[in-house]
Amino acid sequence: MTQYIFRRLLLIIPTLFGIMLVNFIIIQAAPGGPVQQVLAKLRGQSSDIDSRFGGGQQDVNLDSGSSYESSYRGLQGIDPALIKELEHQFGFDKPAYQRFFIMMGNYLTFDFGKSYFRDQSVVSLVAAKVPVSASLGLWTTLLVYFISIPLGVAKAVRDGTRFDVLTSVLVVIAYAVPSFLFALFLIIIFAGGSFWSLFPLRGLTSDYWSTLDGLGKMIDYLWHLVLPITAMVIGGFAKLTLLTKNSFLEEINKQYVVTARAKGLSQQRVLYGHVFRNAMLIVIAGFPTAFIHILFTSSLLIEVLFSLDGLGLLGFEAAISRDYPVMFGTLYMFTLLGMVLHLVGDLLYMAVDRRIDLSAARG
Repeated sequence: MTQYIFRRLLLIIPTLFGIMLVNFIIIQAAPGGPVQQVLAKLRGQSSDIDSRFGGGQQDVNLDSGSSYESSYRGLQGIDPALIKELEHQFGFDKPAYQRFFIMMGNYLTFDFGKSYFRDQSVVSLVAAKVPVSASLGLWTTLLVYFISIPLGVAKAVRDGTRFDVLTSVLVVIAYAVPSFLFALFLIIIFAGGSFWSLFPLRGLTSDYWSTLDGLGKMIDYLWHLVLPITAMVIGGFAKLTLLTKNSFLEEINKQYVVTARAKGLSQQRVLYGHVFRNAMLIVIAGFPTAFIHILFTSSLLIEVLFSLDGLGLLGFEAAISRDYPVMFGTLYMFTLLGMVLHLVGDLLYMAVDRRIDLSAARG
């Protein structure tokens, strides 16, 4: 067991390095980097540029006689000194390979630097957004499991009945409808879109939240979560329900279940005393991965629609503005966290079923 964990932890290092390298190459090759972003915003604002970067000749034409050869296109009339200053400020005066290894060296000590455009450290930005995304991810994951497991068990026990057919129709519809479309439907119906205004549309708390007592704060917080959590649960429970059903059907048809029934054990004893433990292996072990998936990949549009300032919105804005420290810092943190939780998921297999021997696994 210890050797297996040690090997998996060692495997994280080259995997993480490879993921960061591939993304670094792709992002660097994409047009519109941070220098171009700043220059696009500053063009025509000569007085503001002079005050921020120490003046300079703003009317220099880079395409006619300038000694500075810039790799940026369409910068006629921009002072070469300004471009050099921006390149130095963002670290683009160094070759790409040096910037990559400097970045990875800093990340080894968990130094993720500061945002290019927010004047905050990446860690503080992420820490400020985590409560919002964690609220969405944790509540959604718990509700998805609490709904999917009983429903999947009921469908397996009643396989082929009218209940199974009707619930399968609902599951297929829920799987086919994107969560953001269902969120729009909820907003139109319940958040003042066209019909009722029963639920708030913005944020996780009301403006007067600080004036409420403890119970009032909890109720206000949960009331704000109803619509976004409902939208995310609808899109997330379908796959887990089918997985639970198929796992139970596979176990129910095995010989040990037939033997248990032949001994006169009740249906409940057979189902929850024998089948449940084996059928839940894949479902329980997938909990960490499911949480990471919901937390970091499923909430972007939900956060935008409900004005929730979380990690999804932070990543989207960083990609649009080419805020490289935020992009690469969050990628490093969440990739590392995801791989660690994958390892936790494997260890959960052993915790649920002692017959699994991870120490004999290779790689």
